[in-house]
Amino acid sequence: MNENPDPAIRSAAADAPRQVLDLKDAVALVVGIVVGAGIFKLPALVAGNTGDGLTMMLAWLLGAAISILGALCYAELASSHPNAGGEYHFLERAYGLEVSRLFAWARMTVIASGSIAIFAFVFADYATQLLRLGEHSSPIYAGLLVLVLTAINIVGLSAGKLTQNLLTVVECSGLVLVTVAGFFFAHPEPGASVPLSSHGAFGLAMVFVLLTYGGWNDAAYISAEIKDGERNIVRSLMYGLGIVAALYILVSYAYLVGMGMTGLSKSEAPAADLLQRAWGGTGAALISIIVAVSAITSANATILTGARTNYALGRDWPLFGWLGRWNARTSVPVNAMLVQALIALGLVALGTYTRKGFETMVEYTAPVFWLFFFLVGMSLFVFRRWEDHSRRPFRVPFYPFTPLIFCGMCIYMLYSSLAYTGQGALFGVVVLAIGAVLVLFGTRRAG
Repeated sequence: MNENPDPAIRSAAADAPRQVLDLKDAVALVVGIVVGAGIFKLPALVAGNTGDGLTMMLAWLLGAAISILGALCYAELASSHPNAGGEYHFLERAYGLEVSRLFAWARMTVIASGSIAIFAFVFADYATQLLRLGEHSSPIYAGLLVLVLTAINIVGLSAGKLTQNLLTVVECSGLVLVTVAGFFFAHPEPGASVPLSSHGAFGLAMVFVLLTYGGWNDAAYISAEIKDGERNIVRSLMYGLGIVAALYILVSYAYLVGMGMTGLSKSEAPAADLLQRAWGGTGAALISIIVAVSAITSANATILTGARTNYALGRDWPLFGWLGRWNARTSVPVNAMLVQALIALGLVALGTYTRKGFETMVEYTAPVFWLFFFLVGMSLFVFRRWEDHSRRPFRVPFYPFTPLIFCGMCIYMLYSSLAYTGQGALFGVVVLAIGAVLVLFGTRRAG
């Protein structure tokens, strides 16, 4: 166990994070982060790897169940150890400063910044369909999105959370519109509703499903800023994932009803194809706006939460001390947010160079993300073993089976993210290795 003083104690000065988010703000963040471009892109791949409607819907239900299991684990961690560092704080307490610093490096350079770049590319691709800005339209839109949303969040947490709440309402309304189109206005082509002649890999389908459900863990980064956090962190995760699961299951079934298994599995943009069937060109333009708004929502939420780990890194690692400055007036870690934006812009440039922006960013982030997801899940066992008498406002039900199932899925996802990805994954692993060298170098110098 790590014997360093609790970071929350070390930062208990006037410039520490304040509890300014209520339950609806936290729920909006969870929903806004999770509901992203995936539900508009990935259902076709899930259909192609399940083969029939019943199995496809089972995959979406299973994805919701696994996500809720993980959220229960995070609810215990976040309610017992509320801190702006989120997973960084859990890893430090469980494994020591070196592991937490490596995670903070990975989140700053790979996980959060890569996710921001992913959402920026999705926004850029759909915005370009509405208004093209010349030959380099996509990277221009992506870069502008990073800059504008970062500026909004630097103005202050109140501006950031208001933007998030408004965008989340628009986003969820768009998913409802897709559901209505699938159930009542679109009709599959003759023969498109029969099961596919050959089944794919259910495990691969789950990779896509869990990728679509991903992002709820970012609620841990605002645990120190939620009013009545001991209760509301649990509520925000459960309510948020409940809303997301209901939307995803309804939307997936709407795809099935409106397009059929064959039509869905062959579609490269199922939401656009569905609304094209329902309302023609107007529907296709409308879904472009919906997907763009969805990407903005997820990018804004990730920018808001992602900078919190950079702040925690600077607070506890002298090498990056300039990141650990909190603006008490605006309740924002300005330096941490600016660095995050610069890295995200660099990744936009990388995605532009490879000419596979979205795909490259998914490959770049996935292996690193699932490695640390597994370590955070295992930290629950460490705390139960070494801090068995600590106060726990919430205890994960059915311990140890719930966290064991969750950690097992993390291992499977780590394997899958390496087995099914390419050049982008190599970049992510190299950046993580650079961070490991920095951690070792910094530890030896301190010794």
